[in-house]
Amino acid sequence: MPKLRLDQAPPATLPLRFLLAMPCWGVAGGALLLLDGDTALLTRWHPATLALVHVWTLGVLGNALFGSLLQFLPAAVGADLRGWRGVPALHATFNLGVLLLVAGLHMQARWPLLAAGVALPASFLWLGAMTLPGLAAAVGERLLRTGIGLALGFGMLAAPAGGGLALLLARRIAWPLVAVDVHAGLGVLGWMVLLLATVARVVMPMFQGTGRVPARLQSGWLAAVAIALLAATVVHLRDAGDRTLSLAVAAGGASFALGALWLQRRVPRARHNALFLHWRAGLLALVLAALALAAGQGMVAGALALGIGLPLLVGGMAQEIVPFVGWIALRRRVPRGAQLPGVQRLLPDPSRHRALLAQGVAAPLLVAALLWPTPWLARMAALGQLVAWSVHGHALGRALLAGRAFLRRVGQPA
Repeated sequence: MPKLRLDQAPPATLPLRFLLAMPCWGVAGGALLLLDGDTALLTRWHPATLALVHVWTLGVLGNALFGSLLQFLPAAVGADLRGWRGVPALHATFNLGVLLLVAGLHMQARWPLLAAGVALPASFLWLGAMTLPGLAAAVGERLLRTGIGLALGFGMLAAPAGGGLALLLARRIAWPLVAVDVHAGLGVLGWMVLLLATVARVVMPMFQGTGRVPARLQSGWLAAVAIALLAATVVHLRDAGDRTLSLAVAAGGASFALGALWLQRRVPRARHNALFLHWRAGLLALVLAALALAAGQGMVAGALALGIGLPLLVGGMAQEIVPFVGWIALRRRVPRGAQLPGVQRLLPDPSRHRALLAQGVAAPLLVAALLWPTPWLARMAALGQLVAWSVHGHALGRALLAGRAFLRRVGQPA
């Protein structure tokens, strides 16, 4: 297991600006669903649906993964961030791009789509330029670095593909539907699931007390998923309407989720903390999403994976990362000899469990609104999302406020 390099951790503001944007976008998704409850969950191609999907995939999940990488790579992998002083500009470019894309999709407006079609691919390429050289130059943990590099590579393929689709839409040119499927497959399985599965091999034993996946099994899985995804992409582009790509995405997502659930099975009940439960619920949602996708129920699969499963995984991790980043910041500022509060004291378990409970109420409402589409049920689901992400954001903010309160107690400027 890699040793944490606390002295190499980046300034706290770098990952925090992304991680704190995540619940803000979750709230925005709830507001969008409240506004468009009668249409957003009816069909994959409605402008409101496309806008909501990208709030989830880019606003919620994108910010979570960007922020987590910026913290994880220096502290756990020992990889330098090239040009890290540009992170505030990267954050602004990425989130402005998401805002423009969501607005452009929702209103079918040309200029926001044109700007987003440039800003979002540029953000992913910028992240790659910032992280990949350090990954290549780092020493040790080759499997971990390979998995992260693969995920970044797929992200840098998915983003230009999506940018191209945005530019086509801005020019009122009909989308080639196979290209939309390829963009989605590369982004969800190649970028999100591969990255989470790679990092899970480290963080599940560290924070949940699970066993560790054998290196040979992990490397074989990474190779199989990457090759299958690329091959299925080629087949899908060649044979429009072929289901190979959706089955490959379903198989890759299900294998990750089932493998992680298998690792969780031996964790003693006393260690079933909030993070464990976030991941247990999120992984089960991913299994159901894979089954729905394999059965041809794309809308149900999307809601289960993008609206419930993956947000539970990254949301649970954010509740570990944010107080840990805050603790590192305290360690750097507090004079030697002062006893620091533990990470768990910065964000106590009751706050984490409240966030999980709120997500647990919101999730079935979202699925119900999709299966039985009525305006009132969609708006109940929207209220559930608004409350859940507000509670989550409050928990993250509470961790930072606890750190500031400690600084004031020891006579340091907050």
